[in-house]
Amino acid sequence: MELRVSRFKALRIHAADRGTVARFDEIGVDELTPGEVVIRVAYSGINFKDALAVSGKGRIMRALPRVAGIDLAGHVESSADAAFKPGDAVLVCGGTIGEVLDGGLAGYARVPADIVVPLPAGLTPVEAMTLGTAGFTAGLAVRRMLENHQAPVQGPIAVTGPTGGVGSVAIQILKRCGFEVAAVTGKPAQSQAYLRALGADQIVDRNSVDFGSKPMEKALWGGAIDNLGGDTLAWLTRTVKPWGTIGSVGLAQAPTLNTTVMPFILRGVSLLGIHSVELPNAWRREVWDKLAGDWKPPLLSERILAGIVELEDVPAVADRLMAGAAQGRTVVRIGGG
Repeated sequence: MELRVSRFKALRIHAADRGTVARFDEIGVDELTPGEVVIRVAYSGINFKDALAVSGKGRIMRALPRVAGIDLAGHVESSADAAFKPGDAVLVCGGTIGEVLDGGLAGYARVPADIVVPLPAGLTPVEAMTLGTAGFTAGLAVRRMLENHQAPVQGPIAVTGPTGGVGSVAIQILKRCGFEVAAVTGKPAQSQAYLRALGADQIVDRNSVDFGSKPMEKALWGGAIDNLGGDTLAWLTRTVKPWGTIGSVGLAQAPTLNTTVMPFILRGVSLLGIHSVELPNAWRREVWDKLAGDWKPPLLSERILAGIVELEDVPAVADRLMAGAAQGRTVVRIGGG
């Protein structure tokens, strides 16, 4: 039997005459999308997808209205699945919440049991959301690269978009795995101290890079984690050393990729897609266990956490993120604890 709870505040995305609009609503659990587990949300986060949805600048939701927020951490209120009991500390990251299913920017969430992850012993709820989808994506990218035999001896890993959530965590994980890291940024003057503190060995000004036009340019990088897509990703394919791996994470610059097959057939470069939304739950648990253990960023709260805001602050923070003015991760306090 589902636990009865009072109505609660939720940041929902609604259809509008021209696109979508974000609005704070008072709703009940019975108005949420179906799922076996009801979670009292303690913290959520603001990701690029969330900023697109809340600002109305991207059609992220596949049905409307929906509660925004593609990740959350909190405690189980009730569960129809025997794997979870009331009071369990859990997190949800991806699994289509905040897109197909109602998300984490609300007092409660109701989600399918097969996307719920027990909170690992090495993480608090606020630390889990400091990592959030961005940190999980970075961890998944490193996992796939290591599975593809990426090794420190191959040379430095280029990380594009290094001041964002994915990049900030990726730098620290890569350092913990013994890699040299080159942070490729469009704002080197403003971010140099931040990137050095994270552990970046090199800082490359993306604005001064000659992307070239040949099918293959001088090989510079052992591999890469790319948040940008577009011309930057194409340049990486042309400049990664033989047998290097590129983890393709985002499209902040462009969704296009104009390149040739030459780097793949003459240098053996691998381009791996990193999809953190729909994947086996065993993979989720493995990556989260690593993030709570061997890969836990040493500067998790000190450097990655840009700040903790309240639910009412989310629209303003989303606008700053869309304007490129954000650095690191912003956590949203829902219930706290």
